[in-house]
Parts: sequence; C-alpha cells; structure tokens
Amino acid sequence: MEIDYKNIKVIGFDADDTLWVNETYFRDAETKFGQLLSEYETPNKLEQELFKKEIENLELYGYGVKAFTLSMVEAALELSNYNVKPKTIEAVLNIGKTMLNEPVELLDGVEEVLKTLSKKYKLILATKGDLLDQERKLEKSGLTKYFHHIEVLSEKKEGNYSKLLNHLDIKPSEFLMIGNSLKSDILPLVNLKAKAIHVPFHTTWAHEQVTENETNGKQYQTINSLTDLLNILN
Repeated sequence: MEIDYKNIKVIGFDADDTLWVNETYFRDAETKFGQLLSEYETPNKLEQELFKKEIENLELYGYGVKAFTLSMVEAALELSNYNVKPKTIEAVLNIGKTMLNEPVELLDGVEEVLKTLSKKYKLILATKGDLLDQERKLEKSGLTKYFHHIEVLSEKKEGNYSKLLNHLDIKPSEFLMIGNSLKSDILPLVNLKAKAIHVPFHTTWAHEQVTENETNGKQYQTINSLTDLLNILN
C-alpha cells in the first residue's frame, strides 16, 4: 500500500547514524576495550559482558558516550576480578574521551536534504543520548540552522513522542519521523498513527534491533539513502 504524505507539516530527524556517523565509533571502542582486557577473557566474552553491563546501567546512566565509558570501567573491574591496573582504567577512560572528540562525519546528502525540505516543512531534531554530547555534535555539524526545534529525549518510546507532538501542537497525522532505528525511530511513531521512514545504517546496536514479528503489519517505508526523501516529499 502506498503511503500518503500530503498532510505532513513537521518532519523529525533522528541524529546519530541518520544525519552523521555514530555507531561505528562504538564498535571501534569495543574492539579497543577487548584488546585492553584480552588477558582476562576472550574478545567475544568481553563484548557480551560489556553489552550486559550497558543494558544493566541504562536506567541509571541513560545513553551516550559517557554512559558507555562508565560501563566499560565497571566491566573492566568485574571481568578482571578487580585486578585491572590503574593504567588500564586510564586507557579505558581515554577511549571515551577520544569518542567525545571525534569529528562529526555527515552522511551522504544530509545538508542538501535538510536545506531543500526546510523550505516546505518545519524540521525538528529528535534524538536521544547525553545532552551535552548531542549539543556538541550538532554544533560541529553545522546543521542547527535547518531545525525549528531540537529535542534530546531520555528515551524514544510512544509516551516520549506523544509529549513532543503535544509540545509542538501538531496531530500525529501531520508528523513524519526519519531515522535508522526501527525500535526507536519508526515503530513508536507508527503505533501513534504518525508516519515514519526508515533509513538503515550499516551497523545497529544490539539493543536497537527488532524481530520480524515486531514489524509485521506495521506500515512504514524504507529507503536506501536520505536523498531518496527528495523524490518522495517534493
């Protein structure tokens, strides 16, 4: 069934891995963490235990590089039975600092898409993570001028989006969300009767993955590149 976008007034964009590269840095950091702790466990075991620690800490720390770094420190302590050297902990902290200082690498066509669509629609940024880090990345990106509103959410669930739409004073039928995560950017909006377009990124954090059963019967569109939006919405 073809999806009709003619009533759309506001378009929301996810940030990480939709507008710029993000998850790649986390995968690289996990590899470095595995190398630092290689005397204690296998790479696969270290990755599994770090992921478990991240999920365990979500409620306390939320998302983002700082939360990830704290989880790496805790995992290093526990996996080494508290024998890890202070220098190794320092190296773990430096992994996090390096991540925070990475350049913002825009994905293909991002600025062209935002510049074009901002002439016809109100654009908002709806992302989750650490407020300071997301503000820093947005500033580095040079994209702030295209957004009517910027929202950094603690979670991306139906309730969070409902509050956002109420704040923007628009109906779900007038809102379109663009993002790379089916779990965070697509399914919650579809469940609210808003529109959503999925733009997959080449790597997805395990916590953001969904099953085929969760997507069955859900009406949304998937595109290969952000630039495909210009053919759909113009």
